[in-house]
Amino acid sequence: MIISIPYILLGLGGKCLLSCALVFHQRSHICKSFLGVFSVSLAVVDTILTLFVTTLHMHADGYVILLGLKLTRYHICLLVQILGQMCNALQWPVVVVAGLDHFLRVTRRFPVTGRIRFIVCLFVTGLLWYLAALYVFLLSNFIPVMEGVYHNQIHQCWIIHTTQILQVSMFLLLTLCCAALHARCSTRFLKNPPLKDQSTDQSRAHSRRDVVHQAIHIFLKTWVPFLFFLAMVLLLPVGIPAYLGLNIAWLCFLNSLLIAVVLCAVCPVSQITQGLAAVPPDSFCEWRFQCIVSVS
Repeated sequence: MIISIPYILLGLGGKCLLSCALVFHQRSHICKSFLGVFSVSLAVVDTILTLFVTTLHMHADGYVILLGLKLTRYHICLLVQILGQMCNALQWPVVVVAGLDHFLRVTRRFPVTGRIRFIVCLFVTGLLWYLAALYVFLLSNFIPVMEGVYHNQIHQCWIIHTTQILQVSMFLLLTLCCAALHARCSTRFLKNPPLKDQSTDQSRAHSRRDVVHQAIHIFLKTWVPFLFFLAMVLLLPVGIPAYLGLNIAWLCFLNSLLIAVVLCAVCPVSQITQGLAAVPPDSFCEWRFQCIVSVS
């Protein structure tokens, strides 16, 4: 897709303002999980890039000398294209690492202190950015697309669009649906179980169903408007520019969705019913479970 440079700056500026607002909203716990630390790093990268390309675009001479290098409007398109490629490359790794982080936190497999968790999250975040840059520059077939005109005459850039958002959201939503169907089917199959441990099996099945239903209800109660908005945007023929695809609003939605998937799919019901599960921090969904049949 072709986007004019003023619209690119407008999109980056809006993304930065939204990022700052969401980081401030989650300030009390944003550094307590991998997605929180990664969100802060993404806000820093977006802010630096936005300030730099805005200064470069608004400069009267059409270029800026930085560390002996002459940077022109060609570099605005180049930097935005590189950021888009890195955002595309980071989508699935962020989902995998965040899902693993949520799984370990909910099941309490490796309990760690807040300081150690922050250091690990910071290291993994830096490693992901480094690997994404390494992939874009050395391993991918990325070739910058530039207009064959003088730098003062550049007014628009070729921008790739993102498809990973649709893939990630569909995969996680299908996983959530499969967990709900499994909980419902397991309850039906236990209508006439063997007499031995009959009450225990029925109690476990009903508890599992209650956890799944309440988790899905909590998630949908908050994020249904965003799901409709996401569906509308993804169905538009223009698509989403890659440099806007990875943003903190999307990461907040991803955080809640991953929590729901982990609670429904892999968390033992006994840990939730006995209060042993540690739900990751979430500023948008209130993960409280009520009226769950206790497991004997």
